[in-house]
Amino acid sequence: MINIVSPSRYPLEKKALKKLISIFLAQKDIDDTIDINLVFVGKRKMRSISLMYKREDVALPVLSFNYSQDKNTIPNLLGEIFLCYPQIILLAAERNKRVNEMIIEMIKHGIDNLLKN
Repeated sequence: MINIVSPSRYPLEKKALKKLISIFLAQKDIDDTIDINLVFVGKRKMRSISLMYKREDVALPVLSFNYSQDKNTIPNLLGEIFLCYPQIILLAAERNKRVNEMIIEMIKHGIDNLLKN
């Protein structure tokens, strides 16, 4: 299951995102019983997370945390992907892409990182 956590100020098409992510996971032969949490945050929160876990004082567009090896988490939880909505907007503008395209690209990047671990 794909869980999306986002403040209402970030306009997201959650149903469409879940459908696209499900298709992407199926292409990677990932069982549909696996859980992934997507958490959309602002710059300050992402900067705080990045500083705490990566020792980088910068708001990154995406960070992923793999929990599949952790015995203290929910059994089917593969991990969490934190996405910085404001940074994704800036990145989309830099790369001349639509925001939704950039969000999907960042989610795929995060999932690929979860699968590497």
